[in-house]
Order: sequence, then structure tokens, then C-alpha cells
Amino acid sequence: MSSATRKSQKDIDKAERGLFRDPRILLFIAAILLSAWFIHPGITDGKLTSNLRYGLDLEGGTWIQLQLEGEVVTLDADMGKIIQQDFSTLLNDNVTVTGTSPTKVTFTTTRPVSKKTIESFGYGAANISGNTVSLAVNKPSAIVAFLGNNIDGEIIFLGSDTYEIRKDITKDELNILLASVGGQIEKNGQGEDLYSHTVVPETLELTKTILNSKLNAFGLLDVPMRTVGDNIILIDLAGTDMATAQNLVAKPGKFEIRVYTTGNDTRHVLYGEDITSVGVPRERDEGIWGIDFSVNQHGAIALRDAAYETGATDDPINHEVAMYLDGKQIFSAPLANELAANLKQMAVNKVAVGSQSFVTTTGAGEVGEAKAKELQIHLREGALPVAVKIIGSGQVPAKLGAQFRIQSLIAGLFALLMVSFVVFLRYHQKGILIPMLATSVSEVFMILGFASLVGWQLDLASIAGIIAVIGTGIDHLVIITDEVLYEGSLPPTKVYLSRISKAFGIIMAAAATTIVAMLPLVFMGFGSLKGFAITTIVGVLIGVLIARPAYGRVIKEVLE
Repeated sequence: MSSATRKSQKDIDKAERGLFRDPRILLFIAAILLSAWFIHPGITDGKLTSNLRYGLDLEGGTWIQLQLEGEVVTLDADMGKIIQQDFSTLLNDNVTVTGTSPTKVTFTTTRPVSKKTIESFGYGAANISGNTVSLAVNKPSAIVAFLGNNIDGEIIFLGSDTYEIRKDITKDELNILLASVGGQIEKNGQGEDLYSHTVVPETLELTKTILNSKLNAFGLLDVPMRTVGDNIILIDLAGTDMATAQNLVAKPGKFEIRVYTTGNDTRHVLYGEDITSVGVPRERDEGIWGIDFSVNQHGAIALRDAAYETGATDDPINHEVAMYLDGKQIFSAPLANELAANLKQMAVNKVAVGSQSFVTTTGAGEVGEAKAKELQIHLREGALPVAVKIIGSGQVPAKLGAQFRIQSLIAGLFALLMVSFVVFLRYHQKGILIPMLATSVSEVFMILGFASLVGWQLDLASIAGIIAVIGTGIDHLVIITDEVLYEGSLPPTKVYLSRISKAFGIIMAAAATTIVAMLPLVFMGFGSLKGFAITTIVGVLIGVLIARPAYGRVIKEVLE
């Protein structure tokens, strides 16, 4: 017997195997049972309950529109004037610039200053000889330090004289500030200012990611977010009232750590994005509550240098470390003596620093515990790189959401009824109609099981995708049935296998075409259309991998 003949005989044996011994049927049954387990339907207080999660359309809730406060601007300024003006203000002295080069500025003061004081202002390393200071600095870093000191915000140099200002400042305000140091906003070829009220894509994505993580910390899993333009994020908060939604979204703001220098003046140390991990609040020695957190290498070096240069390592009491959220101080405390000594030793000996862990104490008793929990939320998952403001919001009432759920269910049932009617008109056989409808319903059930498994929120677009899957699924089942009944009756097993293979070739090609057509909507993120595309793709995959093979086996059994 040839290998081809043996293979053909093996296929025939498989096709004639008992229905409940067929792996296609066993896979189908397992998928149904797992879907039921994931959905976990039940009745509580007379109401149907399940693990299904509904989006804003079907649950009701609040949508929020956030605008990121920042600018991208191309500008220029005189480095010598920057040093003269800023250090005159910072030192409360008459500073005179005596020399500039692309990498250094030399200036004199009327009274001696220390290296630690000069470097505490964040411009760079300094060499001091009497009243003469030689400061290692270039123009971009000078502009970054000048704007940061005067705007009190983070400035990112993007290259080619372009900067991202992570704080809200108008064009006029910026021009006035730059004019004082011989600078201005540059213009393009059409004479327009190279200034835009926006942020770079990396900042937008980072803000979106951190917001999502922070909302998840409050138990709001799978919060739909989408971006509009360069600086707007839309957030759907299903099942959340307006006041709670605004508090949740607006509260996770721009987190910053600063160190007190003299009086009420502070120096920036690091932003929340340098925080790598946050522990849980716990009670420590003598009933004192605290929370530990880790910072990356950049943050560890910044804290070491700032603590040493501002004097916090020698006098922690008068140089406390403060934490700010959206410019408002939320925590302040001196460095622990042991930590201060360690930081000083590392700074003096220029010890290489990697990521570091720190402990923050918040006090004793219930007050200390509450502060520790609040601080954990601010620290966890970093903080927003820019401040945000709510520029739009709206609500979908819970009653309207419930009404949409009922209407969606009615639409799905109506789709099944219409499909049933068309199928019955075509075949006039209940033996074909019932397996078709059962297969279609099972596909919907498996899609819902998958949605429950991944915590995916169902919205109106997703329901539309499910209805579309019902239609395409029936199309595929009709192809299978027509191939099997090509001559009006069930053919011999060998011919049946040949025809079913041909049908699946057509189905696979159609499924691949549908998936490829939906992929751009998934990756380009066209709002609610993304849910429609994902639902369609998942439904098609469930159909061609599980439901269609099982139907092909069942229809043979029924027709026999």
C-alpha cells in the first residue's frame, strides 16, 4: 500500500471515528466549558451576574478629556547674559562675566563663594579661585538650567535649539523671559514663531502609560484611553460618577522631589519618572509608619549630589527633603542621620552610584498610616511628566447604559432570527438549521469567555463586531454545507474529505482577508473602532480554529 493510500485511509478512519472521540469536538466542548467558567454566570439578589465587564456605552459612567500642559519651542539666548543674570539673582550679588566659550563661562563676584554653593544651582561643575568662578557649561545646558530655575518646571533639550517645556507658559511670557537674557523664540521661513502648545510623542505616551497604571492602582482595570492630536488624552471611566472620575484623573499629577537650600528656597532633585519601585506601607520601630521606594541610577546620583551640595548631608534638619505633587508640597522630612552620612561619603569619595532604595517615614498611629498609604499612591508607577488639566467631560447615565445593553441583546437576537430565516429558506431542513445556529451561538459565547478572561470591556463597537462575526460565521457554515451537499446528499467519506478540505481552503482565505483588513484599525487606534476590530479578529480566529471544524464533523453526523 502506497504512503498516499495509507494517508487517505487514515483520514477516512478519523472521519468515521465516534463523534465524542473526535479531537475537534473535544476541543469545542472544552472551549465552551472554559468560557462558562470565565464568564461565571450566576444570580445574586434576583439579578443576573457575571464576570463580563462593560464599557462606558453599556455601563454608564464618565468620560474625561485631558490636555497636557507643555510646549515645544525653538529658541536662542546669550549664554553669558544667562549666567550673569541668574547668578546675580541666585547669589544676591553683582556678577560680572569675564569670558565665555562654547564649553565654559568665567565670572567674578564681589565676595567669595563656595564650590558647593555654585554647583547647587544645577549649571555644572565649577572651579573657584578667590572671587573668580570658572563654570563648565554649554549653551543648551545653560538654557535648560535658566528656564528650569525661572519657570520652575522640567526642560528637555531635543536638539537643534529646540526644547520641550514641561509646564504651561504662554508665548508672550516666554518671550519676556528670554528678552532679559538676549534671547527670543526663533521663526520659520514664513516668519511664524517656532512655538507650539504641545508635547513630544514620547511624553504623550509616557503620560498615558503612567495614568493607566495609576488608575489600575485604584482597581479600574482596562480603562480605555486614546490620544487626540499631540497633547490630548480621552479616558472612559465606566461605572464612575463625575466627581470621582475628575478626582481620580486629576489627582495623579506631576510628582517631584526637592531639597531645601536656604530659607524657603528649594532645589530640584528628581521627578517621579526616576522612581523604579514602591513598597507597601508598614509599621516600623516604635510604631512609626513608613514606605520604601527605589530610584534608578540617574535619580540616585541626583539625590546624592543635591543632598551634598545643598548641605543636607551636614545639616539635615535645616535642609529637608520635600515631595511635591502638582507644585504643592505633600511631604517634607529631614534625611536620616545614617543616610545623610552615607550620601556625604559617596559624594566626597566620588563613589559610583547605581539604583538605590530609600525609606520615608510618615509618623505614628492612624495618621502616619494614612499618610503612608497616600504617599504610596503618589509614588507608585512614577508620576506624570507634565501637569494635566481637564478641558472636557461628560456622562452616560447608568439607566441609559442598561438600556443600551438590552437593545444590544435584542439586536443580537434579531440578527440570529434573520439568519435562521434565511438559512431555513435555503435548505428547508431543521437538521441543518439547528447545528448552524448552535455553532453561531457558541462562537458568541466563546468570544464573551475570552473577553472575561482578559478583563476586556465590551462597548457598542464590540457588540457590533460580535454581530458582524455572526454574519461571517454563517457565511462560512453555508460554504461548508454547500460543499458537503454539492450533489444533494452526503457523499462517501473520501469525497466528503476532499470537499471539506476545499471548503476550509475558501474559509481560511476569507478569514485571513478579514484579519488583514482589521489590523490597521487595531494598531492605528481609531477610538472605538479598535474594539470593533479586535472583536472581529477574535471571533474569526475562534470560528476557524474551533467552531468551523467542529461543525464540519457534526454536519456529517447529522446528515448520516
